[in-house]
Amino acid sequence: MDEPRKGPLAGIRVLELAGLAPGPFAGMMLADHGADVLRVDRVAAVTDEPRRDVMDRGKHTIGLDLKSPDGVAAFRRLAARADVVIEVFRPGVAERLGIGPGDLLAVNERLVYGRMTGWGQDGPLAHAAGHDIDYIAVAGVLSMLGRAGDRPTPPINILGDFAGGGLMLAYGVVLALFERERTGRGQVIDAAMVDGAALLFAMFYGGVAGGFWGPRGTNLLDTGAPMYDTYETADGGHLAVGALEPRFWEEMVARMGLDGLPDRDDRANWPLIRERLAEAFRTRTRAEWEAVFDGSDACVAPVLEPGEAAGHPHNQARGTFVDVGGVPQPAPAPRLLGSGRSDLAPATRLRDLTGWGLPDEETTMLREAGVLA
Repeated sequence: MDEPRKGPLAGIRVLELAGLAPGPFAGMMLADHGADVLRVDRVAAVTDEPRRDVMDRGKHTIGLDLKSPDGVAAFRRLAARADVVIEVFRPGVAERLGIGPGDLLAVNERLVYGRMTGWGQDGPLAHAAGHDIDYIAVAGVLSMLGRAGDRPTPPINILGDFAGGGLMLAYGVVLALFERERTGRGQVIDAAMVDGAALLFAMFYGGVAGGFWGPRGTNLLDTGAPMYDTYETADGGHLAVGALEPRFWEEMVARMGLDGLPDRDDRANWPLIRERLAEAFRTRTRAEWEAVFDGSDACVAPVLEPGEAAGHPHNQARGTFVDVGGVPQPAPAPRLLGSGRSDLAPATRLRDLTGWGLPDEETTMLREAGVLA
């Protein structure tokens, strides 16, 4: 028997329709904070082996044939006991399957139906294929990323898929659950990655409109300024420099032993300052520079590889990373200091669905028919 869930979302039941990374990420965010998340996958995809994907931690999983009338009926029964459904299909697919918002809210008016797509549920591109790079391009975000004079640089699929998609969907779910406490009714969430990516850049849109944010790679925070950039060290490592404020800059320069740098407030001096810094940083290894800046407010940090991050003293002290089934991974965030931490074990198949409204005799029949796994 599973241990009771802990966290602020304990008692919340989530049906997560299996999909690509942003959907599982939203489900992980909810499971990390106590929600009981049941991942619904294809029948052939489910085995008794635990799912060790980081984004499936703390969940259970089943396989269900949603192209079968019996599978659809079973899903509706599950939805009648759920608080949340996470759906990541293209617009109209869930409706054609018979598990769209109208179908499920008819059996559970308190249900929060979270839909996540790249383009949203409406608009000229709603039914078009796309990926993270396309969504952030149309959002106006990609044009701002990269170095001056070079092509826009996609920051892996973090801004559209995860921050603009999965995280926004999880946030929307919590908002809808909160509102349900007042209204007694669930609702539909339309989480579009193009919307979420645009929202994340609200400050920069304001900067463009206000005239204080210029072309890509020429600004204070986008590698335009020498005091906010990365530099190579003697051993091929890198340092992240964020010495924006004068006192931090002065401390960094003093610890580096640099004299005679031109005025950094004059943008015309930025290329020369960058050249001097790059030359200086290449004289020592990354570890040697870490020792130079240890205990300082110079705002200089080592650029760690993923395999190094868990071993950093600060991350170790805070428990920023955990080991789950031999897989190092980030711990749940943010931390609610008055709540317990949920079980982060790899996802396992859930065989007893009586708590979800499916009695044993029915699940046995569904399994024998190949509809349930």
